Amino acid sequence: MMPAARESLLDAAYTALARRPWSAVRMVDVAAVAGVSRQTLYNEFGSKEGLARALVRREADAYLAGVDRALATHTDARERLAAAAEWTASAARENALVRAMLTGCWSERLPAPTLSAVPSSSAVPAQRRADGPLPSPADFVALVRDRAVALLGAPGAHKADAVELARGCELAFRLALSCLSAPPGEGGVTDLVRTALLRQPIRH
Repeated sequence: MMPAARESLLDAAYTALARRPWSAVRMVDVAAVAGVSRQTLYNEFGSKEGLARALVRREADAYLAGVDRALATHTDARERLAAAAEWTASAARENALVRAMLTGCWSERLPAPTLSAVPSSSAVPAQRRADGPLPSPADFVALVRDRAVALLGAPGAHKADAVELARGCELAFRLALSCLSAPPGEGGVTDLVRTALLRQPIRH
């Protein structure tokens, strides 16, 4: 299947999920909206569970791509981390799947794919990728922290500095996650992270 057709199917599934619980989303309706046959949909994703896994994987990738963009928006390290934290909070507000992935709280409206790898049900390479393990909240902490460290770390930095940088990056992300369940007051996530990182030895 062409990538554009696959994206159309995932877009159709995402739109359907926004309108009704996943349990009420029908494969035939997703196929119809995307303009393909139901058999084509099954050939691509194997099952409704396969479609759910592929959708979750896509939203996870899009979220992480947004983290990368946010980390590249400033030259100041603290501002970069604040931007990534703000993106995390806004992405979770706007996307129920992102919020569920980051918090581990899957509502009854959402699909609840198993996070571990599942046996591949299709020869399509993209399907095999979706059959692989999905990131848990702890995985996201590590993924975002490591992305930030890779971007902000100085080549040949002292080990102690690298450890402190990793702690600061993880702190920024964990603060953003805490704001998902208890939204911050005036100043929002950005000010919270800036303040928390003032005493962190993060090099610019």
